[in-house]
Amino acid sequence: MSLLLKVMAVYYLAVNLVLFVMMGADKVRAKRGEWRIREATLAAVALLGGGIGGFAGMKLFHHKTKKWYFYCLFTLGIVLHIIIIWCAGFKA
Repeated sequence: MSLLLKVMAVYYLAVNLVLFVMMGADKVRAKRGEWRIREATLAAVALLGGGIGGFAGMKLFHHKTKKWYFYCLFTLGIVLHIIIIWCAGFKA
């Protein structure tokens, strides 16, 4: 495995973990009636490659499950980054 693919693997692991934790934190804050993480922030992290972590957070924390656009954003983020990985694999 090339260095580029190793760096990308670490990046995707980190960004997915970040979104997963953000989903959990936002759910806890919602239950407590506290300040929330903006939906735009969650969407941005998803589009930066955190879609899998977002789906995992949705499922585990039962958070944002009624908002159809989060399903679309998480899916778009995953597809976009699969294409990026695929393209990087041919150039590495």
